[in-house]
Amino acid sequence: MPRYLINPLTAAIQRCENFFITRFERDHKMNGKLKVQEIARQTGLSISTVSRVLAGKANTSAAAREQVLACAQRNGILQGISSGRLMLNNVMVFAPQRAFDVRTDIFYYKVIQGIIAALTEHEVRIRYCGLEENHSDGALFLEKMSDGHTQAALLIGIDDEHIHSLAADLHKPCVLINCTDRTMRLDSVSPDHQLIGEFSANYLFQQGHSQILNMQCLRRHTMELRLAGIRQAYARHHQPFDERRHLIATSGFGSEEAEQALTTFISRLRDRNQLPSAILAGGDYMAVGAVNALQKLGFSVPGDVSVMSTDGFNLAEIHDVPLTSVHVPRDELGTEAIQLLQRRMLRADAPPCNLLLHGQLAVRESVKRLSPHRVTPAVSTHNHRLYDQ
Repeated sequence: MPRYLINPLTAAIQRCENFFITRFERDHKMNGKLKVQEIARQTGLSISTVSRVLAGKANTSAAAREQVLACAQRNGILQGISSGRLMLNNVMVFAPQRAFDVRTDIFYYKVIQGIIAALTEHEVRIRYCGLEENHSDGALFLEKMSDGHTQAALLIGIDDEHIHSLAADLHKPCVLINCTDRTMRLDSVSPDHQLIGEFSANYLFQQGHSQILNMQCLRRHTMELRLAGIRQAYARHHQPFDERRHLIATSGFGSEEAEQALTTFISRLRDRNQLPSAILAGGDYMAVGAVNALQKLGFSVPGDVSVMSTDGFNLAEIHDVPLTSVHVPRDELGTEAIQLLQRRMLRADAPPCNLLLHGQLAVRESVKRLSPHRVTPAVSTHNHRLYDQ
């Protein structure tokens, strides 16, 4: 081919590739260093093809798209694309005062650490304000929210509906974490407490347990939702839920209170046959108290009584007994809250949403599976002789 034809063609291809590089470079950088050329090198595809895939264009083959996305995932580029640039510089975090001390509320403390981690790649300054869960200081909230430096807010565990109403009326981006706006005006993200409760109790029923004792702290609405889920599991398995036999309500999540409460409960039983076959604790430290009480009373776990937990602390074992539990999302709450904040910044007119995160089952050794042959029903209408030959 003549040289005068080759040069214009080469120049056109180069201009096209430079266009895609410039566009992707503008929209999708990670740590300030462009990765398109590296993906092209690793996949053997052209730079323009890689750029079209990452830009979401339709004029690419399925095979090329699969190659590019797999390579981008390996190189850590997809996370940068999905999070993008957070278009603000100052965020105010409201939470109960105990949330700022790891010794007084490790759950919320870890949620705040998740927020900090999610904002690491953005040039965002985080400020904090302590606020009570209920009967919050409305004047203090308005003062902090009216500050010119407060461009957006995150509310952690604040149940006060008046505060929610004030936040919605101020029309600044605001996301609730582990609480819900009942007027449906604010975005929120929480663990799906009701489904987690139902799933946990259902797991014990599936393992053959029908006598389940639930130890729950009901000081917040979120824990009441978890108990509602537990009740649903009882109903699904056609089991009556009697609070006197199936529920211990504590004021907190500590192990000492749980141990004392369970010891008192067992001491009031008329005979050993009334002992529950499984205990579903509302937290890992409550599970610690339950195991302590059982062992001091001469019962083994899981030989005599199984113990299961629902929590975000994820204790691996208690007294050398690996703990079966449903892990409640904790660190993930901060990341998802920032994603909701990003959505609100990009789409101010989008309808508010309530994002519920599922738990994750960790099967270990503190729950014993009961044989169906060992279950003796109170009433049976089944007559095996009907099937005799």
